[in-house]
Amino acid sequence: MSPVDPVTLTQALIRCKSITPLDAGALAVLAQALKPLGFTCHALAFGEGAERVENLYARRGTAGPNFCFAGHTDVVPPGDLGAWSVDPFAGAIRDGKLYGRGAADMKGAIASFVSAVAAAQGAIKGSVSLLITGDEEGVAKHGTRKVLDWLKDKGERIDHALVGEPTNPEALGDMIKIGRRGSLNTRLTVEGTQGHVAYPHLADNPVPRLLAMLRALTDAPLDQGTAHFQPSNLEITTVDVGNPTTNVIPARAEARFNIRFNDAHTGQSLQALIQSKLQPLGAHRVDFDLSGEAFYTPPGPFTSLVAEAVREETGRAPELSTTGGTSDARFIKDHCPVIEFGLAGKTMHKIDEHVSLADLPALARIYARILTRYFA
Repeated sequence: MSPVDPVTLTQALIRCKSITPLDAGALAVLAQALKPLGFTCHALAFGEGAERVENLYARRGTAGPNFCFAGHTDVVPPGDLGAWSVDPFAGAIRDGKLYGRGAADMKGAIASFVSAVAAAQGAIKGSVSLLITGDEEGVAKHGTRKVLDWLKDKGERIDHALVGEPTNPEALGDMIKIGRRGSLNTRLTVEGTQGHVAYPHLADNPVPRLLAMLRALTDAPLDQGTAHFQPSNLEITTVDVGNPTTNVIPARAEARFNIRFNDAHTGQSLQALIQSKLQPLGAHRVDFDLSGEAFYTPPGPFTSLVAEAVREETGRAPELSTTGGTSDARFIKDHCPVIEFGLAGKTMHKIDEHVSLADLPALARIYARILTRYFA
């Protein structure tokens, strides 16, 4: 049995109102739990003013290999407090469940990993580290990417990484994520000439051109999927004209859309494809913001080790999947092989987010099995 109780530590983390980008003491709580286990903790803050983000890199040991657990203590806002049946930041326990914002995503996984290290520390023959950010739910500008740059500058090497995102759709043991689609945010702007609706020949309405452009982008699928990924999808998220009147042709129309893309594309090739579809349809401006490229960690010894640990504890053979949104694994994959496994995610970001009390020590035991086998 581990000397660190994952339930108690999860409660302590939930009680920190670490809504992105605020830390609210969450990383200090984590460091306090890690230092007695022999970790050297580095508090790393990046960004200025309202963009300042606090992060933590903690390492136990100096020899290789270095097994890194990556995650985040920041959480999304709780939403309507009146809709919650409990205080979202109290860490309440009821009917065999632990409630609170971040319980599933992903303070429970962080606490479970700390518990696992405490239980398996005798088997660790190299180094274990934690890379924890306060900026995963936000723009991810001053979090994991900056910490990885700091590690590179220090000559610090990570050999394998496990991200504790809530990967399981329903129950612990359902799914391991071995890749993610990329994400490209796009803003499309069409300029026209403002005028009176009764005199359209004296104006230039940008709205029809914008609609034609959106139709050209959505008429045909981007692809049919690949061997490891579901099809890419383009989703229009907003169309804005900003016209409060009924008798004025607007001067500008704008649309925003997000593309989740598979490994049939890169961010650069996708931008070129979009421009090729838009160019024949008239003047426009398009601004791209690439959040991350698609990546895939092929099944091998590392994935097999994790899958076997999951199967032994839960009795389930986890699916190896690339579904879902983005995670900070998109940055880590440039440094070492990375996969994701955590708690069940069916209540993440929802009112009354919760995890099963039984799942926290079970996840800790899975993580302890992984550590023991990794260093063996």
